[in-house]
Amino acid sequence: MSSREQLAGSQEVIISASGALRAGAIPDTLAFPSQTRRRQPANVNTRPDRIEPLLKRGVDVVVSGVALLLALPVMALISLLIRLDSPGPVFFRQTRLGRDGRPFDILKFRTMNVMENGDTVVQACENDSRITRVGAWLRLSSLDELPQLLNVLSGEMSLVGPRPHACAHDAYYGARIPEYGIRQSVKPGITGWAQIHGLRGETRTVEDMRQRVAFDIWYAKNATLALDLVVLLRTPLEVFRSRNAR
Repeated sequence: MSSREQLAGSQEVIISASGALRAGAIPDTLAFPSQTRRRQPANVNTRPDRIEPLLKRGVDVVVSGVALLLALPVMALISLLIRLDSPGPVFFRQTRLGRDGRPFDILKFRTMNVMENGDTVVQACENDSRITRVGAWLRLSSLDELPQLLNVLSGEMSLVGPRPHACAHDAYYGARIPEYGIRQSVKPGITGWAQIHGLRGETRTVEDMRQRVAFDIWYAKNATLALDLVVLLRTPLEVFRSRNAR
């Protein structure tokens, strides 16, 4: 390759990274050099990084297992409160798409008086009448997500990754947002890069979802154990701030 071709290639990479930075998809501190050297996702088993997916899985199993044991008393109390508050099951199950589009049943504590799981799923919104009294507190504190530690132990999810959406929403937004499917090249997570930047809760417009998906795609292309650690450390602060929690 000539020096002129090498220079042209470098300019294209820099322009691509700069455009993503202006769009707000990545923070200043992480824009370079990570965009100039494209990495494979941490949970994709490639020859140069064969050990990293195993380490990521090991962290998932150990942390989720310990967290489940510690959370058992809290989960038992939440189960009791749900049964006392409203009729219906303790757990909410809904089909979501995991890595490579494989379907699985996500687990949550039930926070609504409906159990939507089909072609039409209405997002929760502010002052939603479907949300129960206990459910409102669970959603605000994100404690409704605790059962997903079981999804992590089973290997369907990871601690960190793009949040899985309802299948109906995948179909709707996938037809309207280019490269939407890239977010499913890694396992979905309990928390993620988009969530620690306040991008959670209701997406009222396609543009709202487009912004969130941009963060998910960036994570999928740049996932490492170090990045996962950053997300895990920042997640408690984001839960405490309760930005956009519905």
